[in-house]
Amino acid sequence: MSTLLIIGCGGFFGAISRYLVSELVFIIFGTGMPYGTLMVNVVGSFLLGIVAQLALAGNLLTTTASSFLGIGFLGAFTTFSTFSVQTLELLESGSPLKALLNISLNIILCLVAAWGGLSIGRFIS
Repeated sequence: MSTLLIIGCGGFFGAISRYLVSELVFIIFGTGMPYGTLMVNVVGSFLLGIVAQLALAGNLLTTTASSFLGIGFLGAFTTFSTFSVQTLELLESGSPLKALLNISLNIILCLVAAWGGLSIGRFIS
C-alpha cells in the first residue's frame, strides 16, 4: 500500500476522532472555552510523544505504523502535537533559543494568520 494512502487513511480516522472528542468535551464542559481543542491538542501531543519514541527507540513501530499513526492519525487529530514534540526536540538537542523562537513564532504567526483569515472571511461575507 502506498505511503500516501496509509497517511490518508490515518488522517481520515484522526479527523473524525478529533470531531468526536471535541464534541464530547463540549457536551461535558460546555462551550465557554475551547476545551475540546485543548483536549485534542494535549492528548495528541502526548500520543505523538509515544509514537515518536517507539519509532525512534529500537524500531518498535514499523514505518507503515509510524506513518499511519504519527503523520496521518495524529496529524489530522491535531498538528499541535507535532509542534510540541519538535519544540522538545530543540530543547533536548541544546537549542533553547530555537525552541523559544519556535514557540513564539507558532503562537504569534498562527494568531495573526487566524485573525487575517477571519478578517478576510468577514470581508467576503
